[in-house]
Amino acid sequence: MSDVERIDSDGLDPDIRRFVTALQRGYQQYADFDALPLPERRQAAEQVRAPWQAGGPRMWRSVNTTIDGIRGRIHIPVEAPALGVMLYLHGGGWTMFSIDTHDRLMREYALRSGAVVVGIDYSLSPEAKFPTALNEVVAAIDWLRGNGPAYGIDPTRLAVGGDSAGANLAVAAALRLRDREAPALRAMLLNYGAFSPEPTASFVRYGGPRYMLTVEEMQYFWSNYTSEPAQLRDPLVAPYRADLRGLPPAFLCIAACDILADSNRAMAERLAAAQVPCEAHVYEGATHSFLEAVSIAPLAERAIAEAAHWLRKQLTTS
Repeated sequence: MSDVERIDSDGLDPDIRRFVTALQRGYQQYADFDALPLPERRQAAEQVRAPWQAGGPRMWRSVNTTIDGIRGRIHIPVEAPALGVMLYLHGGGWTMFSIDTHDRLMREYALRSGAVVVGIDYSLSPEAKFPTALNEVVAAIDWLRGNGPAYGIDPTRLAVGGDSAGANLAVAAALRLRDREAPALRAMLLNYGAFSPEPTASFVRYGGPRYMLTVEEMQYFWSNYTSEPAQLRDPLVAPYRADLRGLPPAFLCIAACDILADSNRAMAERLAAAQVPCEAHVYEGATHSFLEAVSIAPLAERAIAEAAHWLRKQLTTS
């Protein structure tokens, strides 16, 4: 059965609908989730997301460590010398979530790609405004280049990846490294990224709780991340506005039923126009965050497998 044949009246894959409904019920445990103080909201979100991190691939070794002063986790899938590595940056609107909420996704990529996958708890907004998190991401990449061999990592085979706000940080870090003429990254794995604050048609069509993210939430997240509206025009805040020439090859996972779907399609077009090798895969029936449903959704499993296959090729090509 094709993805299109499976979708429901809201345009969603039934398994993704189950995932969205389960998360909504989890948040409904709290009398007024949105009114909670931010620290409590973050803690509640971690608890709601926790069941979706259970199970999944077992690693040869997982290391909880400090990466340039930031809490980090290193997932090593197999015992082997000189593995490629991806620094994966969790989403959450620069405001929520952690390496714990995205642990299973990191392990899935590690096992399926054969690469080490590293996550960091970059500083969250609004306490830490742009460019704090970006600076930490770049510092983590530098740390991996210097310290990676101690973990069986080949620092010359390094990729960045992330979802939503994490995909934004991944592209911004690649831009920063390109501009300082650092050693080239091998790849960017970008899942339903927040690349521009500009509204699109998908904001109207999919900006609502049935599809995981609302227009108001996106506006809140962009406001949290920046110190003033003028920063929204900064190419390192909104990478869609950047000169994308010279960036590493990119894989874009686009959820068709996502408030960010149109901006991701536009980002793929801009990357291609800048002569960046780019694969854009659109997953019909998928919402924002759908990859976290991998334990119940074949659609999420397929999307992860396709990205991991692509990543393996990027990190093994000489």
